[in-house]
Amino acid sequence: MENTQLDTVKRQLITVARQLAEKGLLFRGEHANLSARIGEQVLLTRGGHVSQLGNDDFVLLDMNGKVQTGSLESTNAEIVDMHTRVYQVRPDIGSIIHCHAPHVTAFAVAQQPLPLAYEPLLRFGHAEPTPVVPWAPRGSTASVQGIIDAVDGHPSLQAVMLANHGVLAFGRDPMLAAQFLATLDEAAELVLAASLLGGAKPLPAAAFEEVQARMRQFAGTPGAAVH
Repeated sequence: MENTQLDTVKRQLITVARQLAEKGLLFRGEHANLSARIGEQVLLTRGGHVSQLGNDDFVLLDMNGKVQTGSLESTNAEIVDMHTRVYQVRPDIGSIIHCHAPHVTAFAVAQQPLPLAYEPLLRFGHAEPTPVVPWAPRGSTASVQGIIDAVDGHPSLQAVMLANHGVLAFGRDPMLAAQFLATLDEAAELVLAASLLGGAKPLPAAAFEEVQARMRQFAGTPGAAVH
């Protein structure tokens, strides 16, 4: 791997971590772990507090979780499989963010799937409700297997919630993963607000195909945005 590619991905993850902190998506403890796929290797944050990431705050792993360069803090050594195994079963995923975004985590604590009721989620290719993985200790074999059971064979699924804990969001690259996470937390906030008005209403059955067709129609249009 060329150092320039590694440095580029580090800069992307550092930028994303600061954006998450600025937007309140790390919640009060500012705990998270972020990773990105680089070929057959994974760049992972080495510690749990990421709002002030620097170039030395990463570790490079192989796809089986073996450390290639750097050293992991004990708090992150236990979550290596949570990242590497998702990359193994979902080749389309290029970056993973785990954090405790407040509104999505409310659904995780309630062990309630987040319904697909907010159109912007469709523009990321997210076409089904966000499921809750059954509780197990963070990074444990049971927890990781629950994540794999949820994402394997579900190419449109861009996130899962960890029961009573937080959220795991995915994207083709760090910036898209962060944009999706922000949109997902926005959706959770709006669904909670809609509960005061009789509850969120589902999107039409054909909404995903129609939105995707609309995006293809305007692909390449100057100023076009995912959101």
